[in-house]
Amino acid sequence: MIVLQAILPQHLLSRAIGKLASLSRPVWLKNVLVRAFMHRYAIDLSVAECDDPEAFSDFNAFFTRSLRDDARPLAASLWCHPADGVLSQRGSIEAASLIQAKGRRYRVDELLAGSADEANRYRHGCFATTYLSPRDYHRVHMPISGRLVKTRYVPGDLFSVNTATVQHVEGLLARNERLVCFFETDSGSVVLVLVGAMIVAGIATVWGGRELPGADAIRESVWSAEEAPSFNKGDEMGRFFLGSTVVLVTEASDLNWCDAPGDAVEVRAALSV
Repeated sequence: MIVLQAILPQHLLSRAIGKLASLSRPVWLKNVLVRAFMHRYAIDLSVAECDDPEAFSDFNAFFTRSLRDDARPLAASLWCHPADGVLSQRGSIEAASLIQAKGRRYRVDELLAGSADEANRYRHGCFATTYLSPRDYHRVHMPISGRLVKTRYVPGDLFSVNTATVQHVEGLLARNERLVCFFETDSGSVVLVLVGAMIVAGIATVWGGRELPGADAIRESVWSAEEAPSFNKGDEMGRFFLGSTVVLVTEASDLNWCDAPGDAVEVRAALSV
């Protein structure tokens, strides 16, 4: 399966899926796609703002559906989870590296696609990796209040980020296409890395709109202190068009985790006590 992923035209396939997912007509096809997906992944619309599967304008609108205001209450803790999904790994950053899976590690500078000096800021920090399955809510929220200072779009592969692939592809999360978002907070620098994957049709942010897959060069955007968007803990910051992974990297070293690797987690719930 991994060999097949390596030889498939990953970006072409993702763009094709993206076009299909954005079709609003014919309406019957859009409705068939939505209902088939709901059946395959047991999607629960009772917590969604819109609970009518045929009311979404296209498949992307269904997939990136918003939740009811009362569906994910905001935890009183300093830190909260940035996404629904499974907490696949979390812990302290050791020797400038993070755990990808048992027996596999990757470096902070590789993940951020930046310099060793930049990555050195997080050498005593923490990280948490959340895998979003197809059935999950796919909007990403702020784990702590802060202001955006920089983003870095990094082109790369589009391997699947499911458990089997993560366990076997060396440095996968630092190889896949990703959007790296840097924030300054009262607890130091915080990075949210939105990792693309096979058939992920795009990543979007609330400040910049959609980042389409397939670009061939790293690109950065930097905000001055006067221009930087500010966010409160729990605010939406981005979303995935089809499933993927979020990696949280913190300069703070004192996170006291509420959940263990393998636990199901919900956005805005307490990440640390």
